[in-house]
Amino acid sequence: MENEEVVMHTAEKLTGICERLKIPYVFKSSYRKANRTRLDSFTGIGDEKALELLAKVRERFHVPIVTDIHSAEEAAMAAKYVDVLQIPAFLCRQTDILIAAAKTGKVVNVKKGQFLSPEAMQFAVDKLHESGNDQIILTDRGSTFGYHDLIVDYRGIPTMKAMGVPVVLDCTHSLQQPNQSSGITGGNPVMIETIAKAGIAVGADGLFIETHPDPSKAKSDGANMLSLNLMEELMQKLVRLREVVNTL
Repeated sequence: MENEEVVMHTAEKLTGICERLKIPYVFKSSYRKANRTRLDSFTGIGDEKALELLAKVRERFHVPIVTDIHSAEEAAMAAKYVDVLQIPAFLCRQTDILIAAAKTGKVVNVKKGQFLSPEAMQFAVDKLHESGNDQIILTDRGSTFGYHDLIVDYRGIPTMKAMGVPVVLDCTHSLQQPNQSSGITGGNPVMIETIAKAGIAVGADGLFIETHPDPSKAKSDGANMLSLNLMEELMQKLVRLREVVNTL
């Protein structure tokens, strides 16, 4: 969450696109960025202010909201404002966070750790089930490949779907290039369309795509974002592709 102007403009644009194309849409923004490379990196505008802004998006545009939590203590706080609690990839094995998220009764979206096999996500699913929550989504965001790159193993999508939960493909975090010497994570946004098309082709239930009116000015993850003005054309292509896939 950078500021109200960027948030509302982005939400309005994306809501309109998804309404026109009949795509179920969930708005995502982090009320705080807890995992930053450098100490001087932007982390947010304040938790309460950002969460209230997320609630304002939900009220104005009538869309469900998802945001990350970073500790067990944050689950109940965030749950007051959003519909889906997201467990970041680096925290997907943290039992206390999974239990706390489950007990809010909200939908819980767990991002697969870059360091985990798709099969290992069964344990995250089991922890949520055993904590009394069956509203579970898994999101693949690529796997670590060396020190500075990620790859998507598309076999993981049907593998995780076999666990009886919807599976989303994160098309932009999968293209991050972490651990740069500059201390700023890089990316390869020209491949977003390729990653997204492949995800739809192998049966992903949804796509997670970061966007911004001007990625060069984004305060987080700008290097792997798709410019907001390119979103509608991409969505049109993906809708047509999904229609074909659904006839096979």
